Amino acid sequence: MIQLSSRVRHLAMVLGAAIALAACGDRSPPPPAQEAAAPAEAASRPMLVPLPARLEQREGSFRFDAGVALGAADAAARRVAGHFAGMVAATHGFTPALAGEGAQAAIVFAIDPAASPDAPEGYELEVTREGAQVRASDERGLFYGAVTLWQLLSSAQGEAVRIPALRIEDAPRFSWRGLMLDSARHFQSVDEIKQLIDAMARHKLNVLHWHLTDDQGWRIEIPKYPKLMEVGGCRIPAGEAGTDPDTGQTRPYCGWYTQDQIRDIVAYAGERHIMVVPEFDMPGHVQAVVAAYPEYGSLGDTPPVSNEWGVHQYLFNVDEDTFAFIEDVLDEIMALFPAPYVHVGGDEAVKDQWQASAKVQARMKELGIADETALQSWFIKRIEAYLSGKGRRLLGWDEILDGGIAPNATVMSWRGIEGGIAAARAGHDVVMAPVDKLYLDYLQTSSPNEPPGRPVQVTLRDVYEFEPVPAVLAPAQRGHILGVQANVWTEHMRTFDRVQHAVFPRIAALAETAWSPAEARDFDSFLARLPVQLRRYEAFGIAYARTPFEVQATASADRAAGTVEVALENPLGYPIRYTTDGSDPDGDSPLYESPIQAALPLEVRAAAFDGPRPLAPATRHVYDAASLLVRSDEQLATCPDTGRLLLRLEDDGPVDGERALFNVTIFYPCWLWPEADLEGIAAVKVRLGRMPYYFQLAHDEPHRKFMPADTPHGELLVQTGGCNGPTVARIPLPERTGADGFVEVEAAFPDDAGGSTDLCFTTTGDTRPAMWVLDRVALVPR
Repeated sequence: MIQLSSRVRHLAMVLGAAIALAACGDRSPPPPAQEAAAPAEAASRPMLVPLPARLEQREGSFRFDAGVALGAADAAARRVAGHFAGMVAATHGFTPALAGEGAQAAIVFAIDPAASPDAPEGYELEVTREGAQVRASDERGLFYGAVTLWQLLSSAQGEAVRIPALRIEDAPRFSWRGLMLDSARHFQSVDEIKQLIDAMARHKLNVLHWHLTDDQGWRIEIPKYPKLMEVGGCRIPAGEAGTDPDTGQTRPYCGWYTQDQIRDIVAYAGERHIMVVPEFDMPGHVQAVVAAYPEYGSLGDTPPVSNEWGVHQYLFNVDEDTFAFIEDVLDEIMALFPAPYVHVGGDEAVKDQWQASAKVQARMKELGIADETALQSWFIKRIEAYLSGKGRRLLGWDEILDGGIAPNATVMSWRGIEGGIAAARAGHDVVMAPVDKLYLDYLQTSSPNEPPGRPVQVTLRDVYEFEPVPAVLAPAQRGHILGVQANVWTEHMRTFDRVQHAVFPRIAALAETAWSPAEARDFDSFLARLPVQLRRYEAFGIAYARTPFEVQATASADRAAGTVEVALENPLGYPIRYTTDGSDPDGDSPLYESPIQAALPLEVRAAAFDGPRPLAPATRHVYDAASLLVRSDEQLATCPDTGRLLLRLEDDGPVDGERALFNVTIFYPCWLWPEADLEGIAAVKVRLGRMPYYFQLAHDEPHRKFMPADTPHGELLVQTGGCNGPTVARIPLPERTGADGFVEVEAAFPDDAGGSTDLCFTTTGDTRPAMWVLDRVALVPR
């Protein structure tokens, strides 16, 4: 287990890393880091996230309190001073004032052409015993210097704090430091988006990629096409969530941003030096558009706005009227968003509808286009030419490479880094956003307290250790890597709290990957600085994920002997303290070093610690004769050969409030209790729920399997010896669940059942339109 003292020593090393000045893309690596400081000196090092490029610590310190005045000579510096004062107010409870005319200021913000002249986002920060000065050649750099100064202050708490004397020279490694927010699947308020923008700015991120259109919703006001909002902006949620329980009427989920709201958000972001890049997805992900204006679809039918997730089949057609519509909408979008980039999606465009459309096939023949992949390339190139004519650059997911890339397109590489490599080798700019490292809808830990999402994990370490510049690129090609972006897809994020859980603290890891010199990054050092960053989150009311800081427990029990062995783990390796007397652990509680062995019953409470402070509330783990006989769906294993997609899904009801969560493989509903001890067990009770099958699978549909049912509503199949073993029971399931949303069934074991076996639970019947999902399994003693 990594101890915090080692992290602090790492921090002393990496904070001395030399500067890697860059205004766009990656530059040459920094010189080697300074030697490690002694532990006592390292302990006083500032807790900065992201790490600056160069930091030189000096003798002495500066005392900051409510009497310290700010100096700012011009409008840009005064704006930055105002942002700084607002951050200090949140973390220290007072607002520093600007010094009056002729008065002396202890903290000075200044635009200085000589400071970081080759790096508009760079800055210089100097702290002496007398005060602090932040200088930069551009307001962007001055703003980031103010963020660093605030972090120096917020490393300590209280109205009067001391910060060490030092000098920092800093600039970002990459010019594109992005976060994508999906507002199409679930809608966030203007205030919530502004909260996210503020947090991005405090992490020195500078691009908000705003995903505003998809199959499940259209979110931009376009007055010329009102049905985009009236029809495309609303969907009827699947299942119980789509019905008002009081009236029995449908309850639509609606939302779009007015043009005034969009202008407000763009301006708000601009004041914090964040560029907002809009996304209008095409030629696929357009079911909401086709629901509003079916004449722009490929088959002429009128679908509903989708209430399902996954890969849909609706595509724009390639008629001239459709391109006129697209160009009208793009004109409106460009008027709202001054960013040089417009993202046009280009991903997951299943070609079935183009293949089935006689008009599309005739158009292909007329244009001399051989296949549908080439047609998509032609489509994107036409849009790219239109945007170029308006002075904008097309940005798209890496599928825009297929069939030939548009001349001036920029690629966002999401299916891995391979698309980015191909684009950079072809001379195109790239933003790296690979699904396995930077998709924040993937869960962070295996904790049962994780919200809905994809249980395949993208951990804090995964984000931090991702290297955006592939080593296989030649030096001249590496300059095409503009930077890095994490993506927040919100299918399973019904609330803004869930968005925050997904983003924080992984955004801190993203920030350091995007900003700091590659050779300065060190995960142990990052973990040493992270607890202070969490306190900053708390000051701003950010609902960051606690699960990476929880303690998880794994138990191995001997029911016959009445004993249990409990192993504890924190996903990030922070020290663990625990108790067994029913009290919550504190800084004096025993330090966990090896599995706890005890007689039943046993209650363990455990927390991960940063020094004397717990990093999250203590987790409680109770082991007794009854608890050893129960497994939740999170504790059960995935059955062999059940498909490749395990999801953590939310139930469809109640309409408002908390809902049950289920781990389920959506390609085949099956759960496994490995090595279940059936000695002295008479039966098994299984609690199940039922929910809509709200997934579009496109060409993955053949992978969806289910066991045929013998009764109208399916059965629960219980097998011993694994999923190919003998059937213990096949229990018919009812038409609907009880009032609480669950049904419980019981299966008896044969009299000679005993010993250890793999118990397999499978629900039968077509998973559409609704599927049975397992919630809990309990063994019943004789």
